[in-house]
Amino acid sequence: MATVYTHIAENKRKTIYLMTIYIVLITVVVYFAQEIYGFDYGFVAIAAMFSILMSFVSYYAGDKVALASSGAVQVDQTTNPYIVNMVENLAITAGLPRPKVYVIQDSAINAFATGRDPKHASVAVTTGAIEKLENEELEGVLAHELSHVGNYDIRVMTVVVVLVGIISIASDMMLRGALFGGRGRDSDSKGGPLALIGLVLIILSPIVAELIKLAVSRRREYLADASGTLLTRYPEGLARALEKIGAENRPMARASNATAHLFISNPFSAKKFTSLFSTHPPIEDRVKRLREM
Repeated sequence: MATVYTHIAENKRKTIYLMTIYIVLITVVVYFAQEIYGFDYGFVAIAAMFSILMSFVSYYAGDKVALASSGAVQVDQTTNPYIVNMVENLAITAGLPRPKVYVIQDSAINAFATGRDPKHASVAVTTGAIEKLENEELEGVLAHELSHVGNYDIRVMTVVVVLVGIISIASDMMLRGALFGGRGRDSDSKGGPLALIGLVLIILSPIVAELIKLAVSRRREYLADASGTLLTRYPEGLARALEKIGAENRPMARASNATAHLFISNPFSAKKFTSLFSTHPPIEDRVKRLREM
């Protein structure tokens, strides 16, 4: 239990760290970009204010971005009582407020949770998971996602969705401008060591964004697996669900790099990205740990 409380406190600190890193990175990138384009320094101040604004957007509306980009549709007791009742029962067991429940029309087996805290949480599950998983298996998946809610993993994971996407888009725009005509207001605006540093930073910033996403470590998945089994008291349910995900190996139709880390399994492929730079641990390792519990 001490491990869970430590993890929750760590997630709250990590959210602040990520938002700070994002604000600093955007401001520094724009500062060096002005050396390339010859912008006024007032533009740097505007960029800093914009990055602060988007930090708040990511905190308060990142869940809506994640749900919309995944094509999730909210359901209730009338439209899908089976999945809503299952989530409600697990939430009661976990001592959590019942999150909003969403369904994604996709034949792949997958699910994710999002939101800034348990009072503002949402759980989304694919139709593939509902149709292909047995009751105990689906319970294991949903208990895993509710553990992300209770452990405050969702706060860090949701903030990352917006921040990483903005960093990647901004760096791409600046790099294209630098390479295809962004010469600045005078002939010297693109010269000098600062301009060179700026160009390198613009090129590297998407990599930095990915490293920020990796700060949402694999350990959260192992902990959510363990915490979820405490709710269901049946590790085999989640283990079998993960095995089905690995055997099917079906990518989601609306998979996105920005939201991939949210899902219980990588939405591009269950067997891909199992290297050091993956946000998801290998399914085989997770199943092994569950069966050793």
